[in-house]
Amino acid sequence: MSQFLKVKTASEVLAIVKGIPPLASEAVALHAAVGRILAAPIRAPEAVPHFDRAVMDGYAVHARDTFGASETLPALLELSGEIRMGELSTQPIQTGSALAIPTGGMLPEGADAVVMVEYTQPLDEQTIEVTRPVAPGDNVLRRGEDIEEGQELFGVGSRLRAQDIGVLAALGIATVNVFRKPGIAVFSTGDEVVPVETRGLPPGKVRDINTHTLSSHLRQNGLAVSTFPIVPDSLEALTATCRTAMEDHDVILLSGGSSVGARDFTLRILDAFPGSELLVHGIAIRPGKPAILGRIGQKLFWGLPGQPMSALMICQAFVMPSLAALEGVGSSGDWRASGTAVSAVLSRQLPSVQGRTDYIPVILSRDETPHRAIPLFGKSAMISILARADGYVVIPEHVEGLDSGTGVEVHLFSARR
Repeated sequence: MSQFLKVKTASEVLAIVKGIPPLASEAVALHAAVGRILAAPIRAPEAVPHFDRAVMDGYAVHARDTFGASETLPALLELSGEIRMGELSTQPIQTGSALAIPTGGMLPEGADAVVMVEYTQPLDEQTIEVTRPVAPGDNVLRRGEDIEEGQELFGVGSRLRAQDIGVLAALGIATVNVFRKPGIAVFSTGDEVVPVETRGLPPGKVRDINTHTLSSHLRQNGLAVSTFPIVPDSLEALTATCRTAMEDHDVILLSGGSSVGARDFTLRILDAFPGSELLVHGIAIRPGKPAILGRIGQKLFWGLPGQPMSALMICQAFVMPSLAALEGVGSSGDWRASGTAVSAVLSRQLPSVQGRTDYIPVILSRDETPHRAIPLFGKSAMISILARADGYVVIPEHVEGLDSGTGVEVHLFSARR
C-alpha cells in the first residue's frame, strides 16, 4: 500500500474523486431510467413528428386561399370533409376548400396551414367564412421540425430528467444504456458503539448514530445502500466485514477508526488486501480532517470520522462526488442534485485559518430577500447541530474568513426542507 499520512487539501481530494472512472454500463427500461447517467449517446431513430400535424383545432387550407381575409371581407371556403384524430389523411385538399382538423391531426396532402377555429364562421353546411389570413406553416408542425432523424439528443454523461424520458418515449426508445449505480455498504466500528435499541445506556457507551445518518443521507439521494451490524475494534472482525461487503458492493463507508491511534485499524484493513492503494489520509478541512480514502481493486474504501457532524460533512462534500463519478457524471459534470445549492448572505462574520478549508453548518433563513445564512457553532460531537442545520457554507483554504453580508452559496443537505 502507498505511504501513510497523505494529507490533501479539499481541492486535491475533489480532483481525485472526480477522476474516478465510472462503473460498467447496463441496459435499463425507460421507466427506470430517470436520474441515471447515459453511458452512450442517443440519436433520434426517427423524426418527431413523423408527419405534418396541426397544433390547433381548425381547418386545413391552402394559405393562399386566405390572403386578404378580414371580418368585413371574409374568404369563403368549401368545407369538403373532416380529418379524424389518429387516422391517415388520404384526401388531398383542393384549391378553395378546407378540411376540419383537430389538434394533432395529420395535415392532408396539399395543405400548408391551419386556420384556427376562432377565426372562422359556418356560412352553411358546405361553406365556412375565414376572417383572418394565415401564412404557410401557421399552426402546423412539420415533419422533423421538433426532432430531426439522426439528431444527437443526449451525450455520454447526461443525467436523464423526467422531460428527457418523455422525449425518448416519443421516439419509441424503450431501453437506454446507462452507467451502473454503485452499491454502498455502511457500517460503524467502535467498542463504545451500541445499537440504537439499547436501553439503559451503560456509562462510556454511545448509540450508533452514523450508520443511520449516513445511510439515510445516501438513500435520500436515490442511492442503493446496505447497512451492516456494528463491528468491534478488532482488525480481524473489520477485515472480515469489509471482505464480505466487497462481494456485493462497490463502495465501503466505515465510520470510526480513521484517527491516528493505537486502536484504529482502518489503514491496517487496507494492508490486508493485496493491491490496495491509500489515496488520502487526512483532509485539510474542519470538521472532518481524519478521513481516509483508499482503493481496493475497483472498489472504493472511505474511512470517515466517528463524530457525527464530521462524518456527514465528509459524506456530503467528498463521498457524494465520488459516488457521482462512479455513476458516470465525470469531472466536467455537476454531481449535485437540482436545488441543493442556494445563494444567501452571511448573517455574521466567519473567521478562518489560511491553509485549511472550513465547512460551516448554517440555518438558511428564506423569509428574507436575499436569504440569510446563519452559522451554527459547536463541537463536531454535538449531534443537535445536525438536526438544526439546513446546509453548510465553504470558506476556501486561502481565505482568512468571510465578513458579515458576504454573498455565499449554501450547500443544502436536502432540497426538500
